[in-house]
Amino acid sequence: MSVADDEAEIEASRAPLMEHLVELRSRLIVCAAALAVGFFATFIFATPLIKFLLHPFAIAESLAEARKAGAGEMGSLQMLQALLGQHVVGHMKFISTQPLEVFFSKVKLGGFGAVVVSFPVLGWQLYRFVAPGLYKRERSAFLPFLIASPILFLMGAALVYYVMLPFVLWFSLNQQILGGAPGDVSVELLPRLSDYMSLVTTLVLAFGLCFQLPVVLSLLGMAGVVTARMLRASWRYAIVGVFAVAAIVTPPDPISMLSLAVPICLLYFASILCVQVIEWRRAKEET
Repeated sequence: MSVADDEAEIEASRAPLMEHLVELRSRLIVCAAALAVGFFATFIFATPLIKFLLHPFAIAESLAEARKAGAGEMGSLQMLQALLGQHVVGHMKFISTQPLEVFFSKVKLGGFGAVVVSFPVLGWQLYRFVAPGLYKRERSAFLPFLIASPILFLMGAALVYYVMLPFVLWFSLNQQILGGAPGDVSVELLPRLSDYMSLVTTLVLAFGLCFQLPVVLSLLGMAGVVTARMLRASWRYAIVGVFAVAAIVTPPDPISMLSLAVPICLLYFASILCVQVIEWRRAKEET
């Protein structure tokens, strides 16, 4: 399709301002309904979801128990089984210090789940609203990002759930001071449920958003804001920035920071390749 055909198609889709406002209202209503359905669906299943999110703590306790078993072959085997979720012996003892703490934890989980569950609807409504003002080639280029964005978010969330949280919590459990003799000092980790849920949701959100780096840089590359050459020349500064962001959004321990910084650095170099491919395709279309 030529540029003239694209412009004719956009011209045909023009509508008065009032029609755009009516369409915007209808799409906002759909988004609000999707968020409400996602909230209530998450809230109804909040108890099994909380148990699911507590599983990394059980794995961490199993790792700690396996470490106590010794550094020999049996201890190493138990640690491997615990990491794979095959030897979970943690009792997962949490505390609640306020009467409605568990309830409000479920409400916060419902709000977080509403955004995650309804994201396909939100993204589709946004695309349908702006699509009439895009050229056909821009619409076809925009759709892959709607698919890649939730996939990258889930990859970040999986990294938090299966890798980072068990090791961070295992590190925290190893800092306990457990005195067995009379008169010994004992400092035991008894996390509050609300604090743990805030940690999990914050980390999932931080990792999921940081994993959107290829999508953001690719869109900027399509808009001509950045180039592959520019990204290659700035890789040193980018790595410093990635580690700085990782140090801010993760707990103050090296495991958490490296768990976020290393994948983001790899995604940065993958983004350079994506921008380079976009430039090659653009040059091919112009010739």
